[in-house]
Amino acid sequence: MILSGADPNAIAEAARRIRAGELVGFPTETVYGLGADASSDTAVAGIFEAKGRPSDHPLIVHVADAAHVGAYASSVPPFAARLMKAFWPGPLTVILPRKPGVAAAAAGGQDSIGLRCPSHPVALAFLQACDTGVAGPSANRFGRVSPTTAQHVQQEFGDSLLVLDGGPCEVGIESSIVDCTRGRPVLLRPGILTRAQLEAACGEAVLGKDEFEQGDVDLGDAPRASGTLEAH
Repeated sequence: MILSGADPNAIAEAARRIRAGELVGFPTETVYGLGADASSDTAVAGIFEAKGRPSDHPLIVHVADAAHVGAYASSVPPFAARLMKAFWPGPLTVILPRKPGVAAAAAGGQDSIGLRCPSHPVALAFLQACDTGVAGPSANRFGRVSPTTAQHVQQEFGDSLLVLDGGPCEVGIESSIVDCTRGRPVLLRPGILTRAQLEAACGEAVLGKDEFEQGDVDLGDAPRASGTLEAH
């Protein structure tokens, strides 16, 4: 069912379902996400099942603000903190070292985790009501086009899924992903944020994925990131 994201009762019901281990479709400024409680491996498994997505593909965990980062990340490099200060809430995902024992399923079993604070007002209200991180890949079947309206999500998953309607997504492409676990920022997935914007904000050169591959660090050892694989 599609409910208006402007309705506080709809937000409360969506948050209740997340806490109960169910899935919820929700808007962000980039694309619509398919959300589950990031702290529940069982709930996160429901995302992989619904999407038909391999469980070793990591998911982005959405948080209401930067204060929630410490619940998932064991450390935050200074350049990552500067990126979050500049672009959160917004279309930026940062990959950070994951706290042991936290959100392992959402991280695809890796020792790193992708975190984002979206700027869409419905997403923020939803995340605040959930009071937990929400794992949320794009709300489409594996390998299909990422949805930018609530109706697109309903077409993918049917009427049994609660979808918060926040209107068409303003950005329409997925967030930029910056790996912050290698001692220097690496842009794993381009988005609406340019490399120049990222460099100006963090005060360091941002390597592209191709440059990183040609350097002295094996990209095979770097974190896999949500949406950077050919199908997601």
